[in-house]
Amino acid sequence: MSSRAGPPGSRTASGRTASDHTASGRTVSGPTASGHIASGRTVSDRTAPVRTASVTGWGRTAPSTARLVRPGSYEEAVAAVRECGARGGIARGLGRAYGDAAQNAGGVIWDMTGLDRIRRFDAGTGVVECEAGVSLHRLMEVLLPLGWFVPVTPGTRYVTVGGAVGADIHGKNHHVAGSFTRHVRSFDLLTADGAVRTVRPGSTLFDATAGGMGLTGVILAVTVGLVPVRTSLMTVDTERAADLDDLLARLSATDHRYRYSVAWIDLLARGAATGRAVLSRGDHAPPDALPDRARRAPLAFRPGRLPPAPRGLPDGLLGRRSVGLFNTFWYRKAPRRRTGELQTISAFFHPLDGVPHWNRVYGRGGFVQYQFVVGYEAEDTLRWVVERIAARGCPSFLAVLKRFGAGGPGWLSFPFEGWTLALDIPAGLPGLGAFLDELDEAVATAGGRVYLAKDARLRPELVDVMYPRAPRFRALRARLDPRGVFTSDLSRRLTL
Repeated sequence: MSSRAGPPGSRTASGRTASDHTASGRTVSGPTASGHIASGRTVSDRTAPVRTASVTGWGRTAPSTARLVRPGSYEEAVAAVRECGARGGIARGLGRAYGDAAQNAGGVIWDMTGLDRIRRFDAGTGVVECEAGVSLHRLMEVLLPLGWFVPVTPGTRYVTVGGAVGADIHGKNHHVAGSFTRHVRSFDLLTADGAVRTVRPGSTLFDATAGGMGLTGVILAVTVGLVPVRTSLMTVDTERAADLDDLLARLSATDHRYRYSVAWIDLLARGAATGRAVLSRGDHAPPDALPDRARRAPLAFRPGRLPPAPRGLPDGLLGRRSVGLFNTFWYRKAPRRRTGELQTISAFFHPLDGVPHWNRVYGRGGFVQYQFVVGYEAEDTLRWVVERIAARGCPSFLAVLKRFGAGGPGWLSFPFEGWTLALDIPAGLPGLGAFLDELDEAVATAGGRVYLAKDARLRPELVDVMYPRAPRFRALRARLDPRGVFTSDLSRRLTL
């Protein structure tokens, strides 16, 4: 790990040279991201735009008010951290953390979408260096036509590479590719002392930052390796599973044949149909699988978009009856078995990205996304949770089950080898808090954990049980950041 003031002489995507932080306030201009945080008045050439706003996570629960600062250079980021004040600050990307991980009541939020330049790309090796505010969507726009795809993508491509490191995101390929930070070669981290450090795998600071929810510092740039592809289409196999036992058996027996695998699961089905599911598994399509019209531009990336979800939808729209009808329809419309279907990358990986602001469909009250992982030896706990959710009648139409491979070195990284279940639940469901507390206890007892990037309500006493390296994480934070510069609503709630 090296410490430095900045990247003197590095080249931006626009071909200009980035300034050293030791320079006298000059910053390099560049294209700005169309992020959700608007720019305000620039106070000086070293000070980022500032405004005050109420902020929530993607689940739209527990809003808090903070000052939003949007740095556009390393220099502005250093100044923003030094001037953040007693309540500290936290970095935020495109706001896709479901809970309060990127909120900081009464303090500062650094909106990193202003750092949005792709600096270097090696078309021979697929290694890209980009600033932390670059989104996975932007990487796909620029680099997929060149035959390279991101190594890991979650259910949305509208996450930044900085957020991908901070949450150590995972995708449908974790059983073979691990999480995002497995593919990271290095990142630049702004720490509480104002230094910018180049951090590499194998170091203590890398392990603390991978999945560390932005609490070790502000990620400014990331160098990551991509994967080669020959087309922008996927070849997908789909099949139905009659119940949970059938689903687990199919995944266990045949997942090794696929690079990507996920199962949508009907959590309202009961009785003999409990846990019925639709499996979708696939890989990047070879050129000879494409129809003639697609072979003319095999790497074209043209994700479609529908009109956005309207504002002001009422609470209760996604109730037990409506979600039950949808789940039954979705299960029955799926083929019993279909192989080799061609799908676009956006349809396979990011179907909800086609509906801007889809999170509004849960109404003003918002929703909770609950995701946990338990080891393969704790399959009975998974089965118990599915049965409890079905018996409780939680109206979830977005519920997916996946298999994880080996976990990474991140101290607070979520994945480890086992089963992971994620589901969305309307936040206003009566008794939801107590019910999820009950599930938390069962998961923790089984040696599992919940995903901090999606959490909005975990009790602090369970953190060390679920994340055994959390005490080590706190000790490192106390050494590197004794003043508590980097803090968030999540870190205060969970005493991280």
